[in-house]
Amino acid sequence: MALDKHQTPMLDQLEDGPWPSFISGIKRLRDEHGDERINSVTNDLLGQLEHSYETRKGYWKGGTVSVYGYGGGIIPRFSEVGKAFPKSKEFHTLRVQPPAGNHYSTAMLRQLADSWEKHGSGLVTFHGQTGNIMFIGADTQATQHFFDEINDYGWDLGGAGPCVRTAMSCVGAARCEMSCTNELKAHRALVNNFTDDVHRPALPYKFKFKVSGCANDCQNAIERSDFAVLGTWRDDMKVDQDEVKAYVKAKGRQYIIDNVITRCPTQALSLNDDDTLNVNNRDCVRCMHCLNVMPKALHPGDDKGVTILIGGKRTLKIGDLMGTVIVPFKKLETEEDYEEMVEMAENIIDFWAENGLEHERCGEMIERIGLANFLDGIGIEADPNMLSHPRQSSYVRMDGWDEAAEQWFERQAEKAAG
Repeated sequence: MALDKHQTPMLDQLEDGPWPSFISGIKRLRDEHGDERINSVTNDLLGQLEHSYETRKGYWKGGTVSVYGYGGGIIPRFSEVGKAFPKSKEFHTLRVQPPAGNHYSTAMLRQLADSWEKHGSGLVTFHGQTGNIMFIGADTQATQHFFDEINDYGWDLGGAGPCVRTAMSCVGAARCEMSCTNELKAHRALVNNFTDDVHRPALPYKFKFKVSGCANDCQNAIERSDFAVLGTWRDDMKVDQDEVKAYVKAKGRQYIIDNVITRCPTQALSLNDDDTLNVNNRDCVRCMHCLNVMPKALHPGDDKGVTILIGGKRTLKIGDLMGTVIVPFKKLETEEDYEEMVEMAENIIDFWAENGLEHERCGEMIERIGLANFLDGIGIEADPNMLSHPRQSSYVRMDGWDEAAEQWFERQAEKAAG
């Protein structure tokens, strides 16, 4: 049967220019896909989108759609102009958790695509800002069928609503020589423990885990996660002086000075007369810039672990927040180490769930009650490395300083002795 295509003169303009257009992708599904159902759905989708451009109004409204046993994972979208565009009147999005580190095989991708073309619109986003695989466009009945099918071969829905959200981790040691921890194992340890909290929203608002293998933070964990795990090292940076000399020879001394030495935020680097590099490791803050510029010459040290930061988020009630260091350094080697990290996450979520206000992120709660009260609530001792805004103020209260410093050194000595 010939398809009565909607005219889309305004959408057609989005295909002009040098860059690929999402409109072209939807049109390919409308014009070239072998399933008439997908042709019709995408045709009405384009019709409604053109109508929105004409009237400058959005016509999607929310509702409640879920699969059996779950309270989240699906973003409901019902059309307010469904009579004019009936084939796309229900256009729900299913969030599906990706594998840790986004490691896929082509067989996995083909299997998912086949299931989605059977039950949905064929539109997929890898990946949304949430980190999920976004399967866009299914009616209410199809959501259960699609979930049942992909769940049978190992996939699960991600988080939506006031719950633990889908975790994210970088590709890690599989492709990156800067990796300082087992990102994928940390990711799985956290997700597996909080699966019920992902599927059954019962928190003040959303809570997100992200794992980055080094301070390059390719996952934006510091800025965009409530619980950020960053790989780091605490011994000396590795320096291959022969590679440093080769780099100086290839680029010139002035280039190295301008692009490596002077860009160190703590002036911990200097270039010697013999073209070797001197590193003041005591002042190094692991910013990763010099390692990125000279990856053959510089490399993370051997004593590797993670730094854990809490409270990062984008704008909501009080604007953007960076994560605050809660654990300056923690080894993640043994099963006990991972269990301790998960237990810490449990304590933090429990404390936030009990004390957070409705629609309040964990970082916003910390801003409201103060870091000292938060640390006391989760049972972690204060540490000088727990910095949110270093060197912010030149006025520092010194009363009680000696006593606090003495207590801190005593705790460090007890840890060393233990």
